[in-house]
Amino acid sequence: MPPLDPLPQSLQAFATCLGIGLLIGLERERRPDAKAGLRTFALVALFGALSALIARASGSGWILASGVLVVGAMMLAAIALDPPEDGDPGTTSVVALMVTYSLGAAVWFGYGTLAVMLAIATTALLYFKTELHGFTRALSHKDVISILQFAVLSFVVLPILPDQDFGPYGALNPHQIWWMVVLISGVSLAGYTALRFVGARHGAAVIGFFGGLVSSTATTMVFARHAKADDGMVRTATLVILLANLTVMLRLAAVGSVLAPSLAGPLALVLGGGLLAGLAFSAWGWHSLRRGGDLPMPEVTNPTEIRTALSFGALYAAVLLCAAWLQDIAGSSGLYLVSLASGLTDVDAITLSTLRLHTLQKLETAPAVTAIALAVLSNLAFKAGLTLTIGGVGLARHALPGLIAIALGIVAMLLSTVGSGP
Repeated sequence: MPPLDPLPQSLQAFATCLGIGLLIGLERERRPDAKAGLRTFALVALFGALSALIARASGSGWILASGVLVVGAMMLAAIALDPPEDGDPGTTSVVALMVTYSLGAAVWFGYGTLAVMLAIATTALLYFKTELHGFTRALSHKDVISILQFAVLSFVVLPILPDQDFGPYGALNPHQIWWMVVLISGVSLAGYTALRFVGARHGAAVIGFFGGLVSSTATTMVFARHAKADDGMVRTATLVILLANLTVMLRLAAVGSVLAPSLAGPLALVLGGGLLAGLAFSAWGWHSLRRGGDLPMPEVTNPTEIRTALSFGALYAAVLLCAAWLQDIAGSSGLYLVSLASGLTDVDAITLSTLRLHTLQKLETAPAVTAIALAVLSNLAFKAGLTLTIGGVGLARHALPGLIAIALGIVAMLLSTVGSGP
């Protein structure tokens, strides 16, 4: 027989179980026809811990299994004897009580922190029933397909790809390349979802922010067309375009801090220079539009389309290989040429490629930050051209000073950071 746990640890485990039961039971107690409330859930959590104690002492797992079956049968019998008046079958309460029992057992086996986290998640799922139902009803067929495609990218394709370096210079890692696809698709899907559900109700600020997450280029093009078609949209389009491009700075800084923590500080300083300069030009536009109504929404392509994901993965791999090759034959100047060229259409591929090279210690801090900054500057120049050619002189007069301010802020901080580096 295994030795009994010291008394203080046992008391702590039972106290944790009691807290878990009370937390979940507190939410269930709010239901007027609940068959199990505060006391029942607390007792079931304690029952789970006691069952685990006896099972470990006796070496029999059947005690635990019998306990969870008894708990489930008890709830089913209570519902059968007194069915809810609203016709709810009560399956959620049955499962919640069984989960509470299992969490109590998990605490006794030493998984207290995990059990508390799962208890909080369980309580949140139970509490936000109305909001979750409303969210699912608002999903369109396109939204569901987008979520499923992202799940395939993340949980089906990614785990089976080899995490090894292949190709010239060891620059191609299938797992890492696809992980970048998942990363960009996830950020885009989050922005797409927010833009889909809350954008029109909260105006230009939200559209600019989430439009920048989805595609700052697409957002710039769409609102340049709006400004061209309607002179009254010029100031709105200006604010949305500037905020979308400022969001790119935040997105790149966040991605850099995750993928290359050693590069986070210098990269944040350079991008922060552009962010602050752009915010100064955006502040006045926000106040002039606070009383406006709903804004036209940009129509963006589903960000997790398989074709789009494969195209990005191929572009990322090609940029990674070209960057390694050009750096080998031409030093940092070769990478800078790639940054300027690829940044015209997409800043993510060269950014992720540069971060990857830096992580592999094939690229120093200063050249890496410079390459990303050049890609952003090239991308800003491309969007400035879109603003002028699509939106016309009226939009350009308002938007170009802001875009130029972002670029000057980046250049100033780049010269300061790189010039003062080792």
